[in-house]
Amino acid sequence: MAEKKEPVLAIMRPSVYKEESVKLAVSMGFDVIAVPMIELAGMQDSSFKPFFEQIAKKEADYVIFTSANGLDFTLKKIPYVMRDMFIEALNNTNVIAIGPTTKKALEEKGIKVMGMPGVYSSKGLVEYLCKDVKGKNVSMARSVFGSTVLTEGLTRCGANVLETKVYGLFRPDGEEQKDLIRTALDGKITAFAFTSSMMVHNFFEVARELEAGDRIVQVLNGSIVAAIGLPTAETLRGYNVNVSVIPEEYTFEEILRKIKDLLSACS
Repeated sequence: MAEKKEPVLAIMRPSVYKEESVKLAVSMGFDVIAVPMIELAGMQDSSFKPFFEQIAKKEADYVIFTSANGLDFTLKKIPYVMRDMFIEALNNTNVIAIGPTTKKALEEKGIKVMGMPGVYSSKGLVEYLCKDVKGKNVSMARSVFGSTVLTEGLTRCGANVLETKVYGLFRPDGEEQKDLIRTALDGKITAFAFTSSMMVHNFFEVARELEAGDRIVQVLNGSIVAAIGLPTAETLRGYNVNVSVIPEEYTFEEILRKIKDLLSACS
């Protein structure tokens, strides 16, 4: 009897998450190909100093973190000797996390989380906070590609929003990214886990550079395609890709569980 092969999962998260992502996927029975289709880089804009001062002076009513990355890059920009003071100041305001992964990252740094929306998205945050933020100072630190849904939505709710961009996203450009597309074209990948819209765009840019844009759509539509949330799913659909899996909780662990469930149902 031939040995049963494990399903092959393509993980395309940034390098900083590679080790933990592979470990988790392997523990759930996947054979993994991990190649970043998106990377992170710290940045600082003119709003960071006002953001820091508003929190340090206890003038912020709410502070929103939309990712663990936002927290990490925020703390990296603060001198080490001032980080405990900053965390203490955060604990004197209402800290909001977009979802459980961000909440866990905050709590691991000793930061108390006041709340979290039922739907882990910018829209979910607006709906969660709208009735409470009129006339309040709301500070947030996130990526340069953060959706305007959050800032515009909270402003319409009457909040005084102060946003700083603490990190950027860029496309890694190397041979391993091209090899991932080639492996996909050879039909050697069972499932693809897309965790951001930019990841999707970068994936298709590499495919187009290999003159395989149409073929990669066919490959994806013959595989399991998972999107971590509705915005990522809509981006995939914009490329005519059928999305097989959208977890109710927008976490990487949950996306893997949903792929596993679908594989089990199909076997």
